[in-house]
Amino acid sequence: MSERNPASRFSMADVSAKTPTRRRALARGAILLGETAFNAVARGEVPKGDPLAMAEIAGIQAAKLTPQLLPLCHPISLSRVIIHTRLDADRHAVVVYALAEITERTGVEMEALTGLNVALLTLWDLCKPLNAALEMTESRLLYKSGGKQGVWTHPGGLDEEAEALLARP
Repeated sequence: MSERNPASRFSMADVSAKTPTRRRALARGAILLGETAFNAVARGEVPKGDPLAMAEIAGIQAAKLTPQLLPLCHPISLSRVIIHTRLDADRHAVVVYALAEITERTGVEMEALTGLNVALLTLWDLCKPLNAALEMTESRLLYKSGGKQGVWTHPGGLDEEAEALLARP
């Protein structure tokens, strides 16, 4: 039986030979709140405070902390993070978008996805006293650009809000 050196099984990707480019990633997800919790959010009557504002702040903070949460993620200095929330009355849901940007040698998909999911978890935390049967759904990467692969768009396409977020200067 050969001996394995556990220390050599893992490494961060070597990006030193890559050229820094503007890189962007956009993720989207939703949380289904149910009618009671949704109405409380829409009316600004959630006991713990404004869940939309808190989710936006928490998502930005989480995106900045991504390398501390994901062991092989490169530490980077983000240029911009936008967390955008929208009420969806038809589904009693909050839809969340997370846009991360940087000019660097590595992408920002993990930062966008981390920001998105922590924003959703923040909504869960603030709304759980109103409904214990919450559901996070549809968490996905919609778009990424930069690097040698160029632009990638989710096969399901981009909705108007995603297009608008990507068009922001």
